[in-house]
Amino acid sequence: MAIHPRSQHLREIGIVRWQRRASNTTSVRVDGGSIELKALSDKVRQCQACSLHLRRQNTVFGHGPIEADWLFVGEAPGSNEDKQGLPFVGRAGQLLNSILFSIGLARDEVYITNVLKCRPPANRDPMGEEVIQCEPYLHDQINHIRPEIIVAMGRFAAQALLKSTSSIAELRGQGHEYSELKIPLVVTYHPAYLLRSLLEKQKVWKDLQFAQSLFSGSKNERSI
Repeated sequence: MAIHPRSQHLREIGIVRWQRRASNTTSVRVDGGSIELKALSDKVRQCQACSLHLRRQNTVFGHGPIEADWLFVGEAPGSNEDKQGLPFVGRAGQLLNSILFSIGLARDEVYITNVLKCRPPANRDPMGEEVIQCEPYLHDQINHIRPEIIVAMGRFAAQALLKSTSSIAELRGQGHEYSELKIPLVVTYHPAYLLRSLLEKQKVWKDLQFAQSLFSGSKNERSI
């Protein structure tokens, strides 16, 4: 999504424009989010629904413009994310930045979040109960942001978003739709997995090219 030069200038001097999105509620823009999204972030910050809150330094809610067309969903924060309170700021985040650049996107144009908002100990996989407790926050985020396309990165993100128990291999390479909102959704590998399996990068490139085609098709349908 291109940013108009005037909008960019206003952002640089600290002025945020009011915007209305198509949804059931009117959202007033407030410093990188909406009133509703900020309230949800505050709720996450106070959450003690599972044991992960006992060890966290920060909750990691998400980052990006609320009007973003693209939403990228990972699995859980790591140690760097826990320290900074921001998603994908470690090595996997650097790789994600490169992936975004490869398809013509900048990090500040997309919204990035995770299924879990707190770091699991030793960066282990999310546990079932943790996903169950945290998943509603993700769905609320999506309802507020209303992206044009979602990219699920990793098995846990894909299964949470699609309510599926299928593997990555079974879910990749086909278009899905998120919930009753019918937002196009593409499944790909998590950047952290790519750091260990460099040969799979070509598959991610194909997945994102496919996502671009779905995104362009969706935009064309709305313009008719």
